[in-house]
Amino acid sequence: MVTRRAALGMVAGGAAAAAIPAWAGEAIGPSLDVLARAKGLRFGSAISAPPPPHPRAALDDARYCAVMAYECGVLVATNEMKHYAIHPHSPDEWQFAGADRIVDFAEANAMGVRGHTLLWAHPDYSVKWLREYDFGPQPGAAAAKMLAGHIRRTCAHFGTRVQSWDVVNEAIDHKTGELRDHPFGAIGKIEAIDLAFHTAREAAPHAELVYNDYMSWARGDELHRAAVLRLLEGFRKRGVPVDALGIQSHIGDPHSDRESPFGVYDEKAWRAFLDAVTGMGYRLHVTELDVGDKRLPADIASRDRACADLCKAWLDILCGYPALRDILFWGIVDRYSWLRGLTPRADGALKRPLPYDDEYRPKPMRDAVAAALKGAVAR
Repeated sequence: MVTRRAALGMVAGGAAAAAIPAWAGEAIGPSLDVLARAKGLRFGSAISAPPPPHPRAALDDARYCAVMAYECGVLVATNEMKHYAIHPHSPDEWQFAGADRIVDFAEANAMGVRGHTLLWAHPDYSVKWLREYDFGPQPGAAAAKMLAGHIRRTCAHFGTRVQSWDVVNEAIDHKTGELRDHPFGAIGKIEAIDLAFHTAREAAPHAELVYNDYMSWARGDELHRAAVLRLLEGFRKRGVPVDALGIQSHIGDPHSDRESPFGVYDEKAWRAFLDAVTGMGYRLHVTELDVGDKRLPADIASRDRACADLCKAWLDILCGYPALRDILFWGIVDRYSWLRGLTPRADGALKRPLPYDDEYRPKPMRDAVAAALKGAVAR
């Protein structure tokens, strides 16, 4: 595993430097986290550490780790802290090994850690045993006990090593604006969400508690944004301890093939949404940024330029809000992007949604992020 110290040492290490990607050191200037810290922000990324022989174990890729060690000041586990990863087969099973590796790597490189996520309120992403679980004659009480127990033990396991938790993820159905069904729904949909935040506050009083969702500036997301605002307003009215909104920021790919290559977005409505969120006293985080290029021409140069421009436009808006604190990409090198498998291009060309390409070279998107950070308002 390559640490930040080792990566920087190799940059300055003469003969050893030949083995280091061309991005390192003075070739690209200050790291993105250094630029972010100058404005009171943090820059980071998700990283994965599934058990071998998984082909996408980024934490086992020395070149990937070198990029992360150079650029990032905060990490989040892609999947390893989710309920299904901790309890793959039963509620009594506790698997923390993958998440522990990520936290160890972060600490070895003086990085902060975000936790993701204590309750993913989406039935499609729950483990099979939980979807089929019999909570017995008093299902609400049994479900509440299981959910609270999971949160308490998970928070206790990581303690102060995790400074910010995505407590609840994707509670709103973007098509209907209603709360989703989920396996702990016997408690009550909103009651389960409130319980998760109250339990997290008790179990991790030091940590920032975040509601995380994927609303955006796209036309067609109006219902989703309005529903998230209602949820956030309800938290305040009920005294639920929520500190921040996590904005996933999976931007680029349009809702419909009839739209323009990046869809149609409404900046005025998006700013009104952000104004309303921050007006309630919530902080903001960009938690899962990447730029889908599904509808762009195959030419790499023009595709990279368009993705970079969209990324900067998105960040320029958010970086103008003093309430913004963290900016995390959902991976930092294209070869590990989840978008390649989830929403592939029709022409078979590999998607290029992140700041570094498959050869670990910085792309125009990396420059766009740096420019947005330099132009951010100071906190």
